[in-house]
Amino acid sequence: MIMDKGVVWITGASSGIGFALTKQYLEAGWQVIASARTQGELVALSESYENLTFVAFDISDDSQVQAVRETLMLHTAHLDCAILNAGTCEYLDMTDTDPDWKMMDRIMSVNFFGLVNSVDVCLPLLKKSSHPHLVGVSSQAVQAAFPQAEAYGASKAAVRYFLSSLRMDLKQFNIDVTCLLPGFVDTPLTQKNTFSMPFLMSSDDAAKRMFKALASRPFEFAFPKRLSAMLWAGRHFPKLWLSMLAPKKDRND
Repeated sequence: MIMDKGVVWITGASSGIGFALTKQYLEAGWQVIASARTQGELVALSESYENLTFVAFDISDDSQVQAVRETLMLHTAHLDCAILNAGTCEYLDMTDTDPDWKMMDRIMSVNFFGLVNSVDVCLPLLKKSSHPHLVGVSSQAVQAAFPQAEAYGASKAAVRYFLSSLRMDLKQFNIDVTCLLPGFVDTPLTQKNTFSMPFLMSSDDAAKRMFKALASRPFEFAFPKRLSAMLWAGRHFPKLWLSMLAPKKDRND
C-alpha cells in the first residue's frame, strides 16, 4: 500500500528544501504541518493553502518535545509521514590559531540530536497511522570526505546510521524509514559557501526529486546520480581524492 496523500509533518520548513517540500505536499493535497523556529516564508504560503498549519519548534531544545507533540495532537490524530529536514552547517577552519571546536557541539545539537528530538515528537503519532513513513535528511557529504566538513559530515553520518538502525527497530510497528542524501542544493545555507558546488540544483528541483522518490519508500535515496558517481570514486580512490581536495600548503609559510 502506497499512500497518495495524508498528513505530513515537515521540519525546517521555513526556507530552502523544507519550504520547497512543504509546497510539493500542499500542491499534492496533503495536510501539511510545518515546523521551524519561525514562520519565515511560510507566512505568505499560509494565505494560499488552508491545509497548512504552522507549529513552532526549535529542534535543538529538548525541553520543547512534549509541548510540540501535544500541539501536533491538537491538529491531527495521526501522522502518515514525518520528514525531518531541519539542519545547519558550519565549517572548521584549521588555519585558525584557535580552531572553533565548540562548533562540533553546535552542529550535532541541531543536525543529530535535533533529529532525535524530532523522532521523539512524532513517533507516537506515526504509530497511529495505517501505513506510516519516517524520513530523515542526511547528505551526500557522508559518501566521501570533504575539507572543513568535520562537524557537518560527522553529524550527517550519525543521522544516516541512526536511521538505518531505527529502521530495524521500527519494522515491528510497520513504520518505513527512509534516509535522503541530497547533494548541493541552492538554499540560504549553501549560498554562504565560497567553494565550488558541482551539480548544484534548486530547492524546488530537489524537493520534486524527493517527493517522487518517497512514493516508493526506499531505504535510501541519494541524488543527483552524477555526484554519487563522483563520490564513489572518492571512496574507492582515497589517495587521489585527498590529493585533489586537500588544501595545499602555502609555500611562503
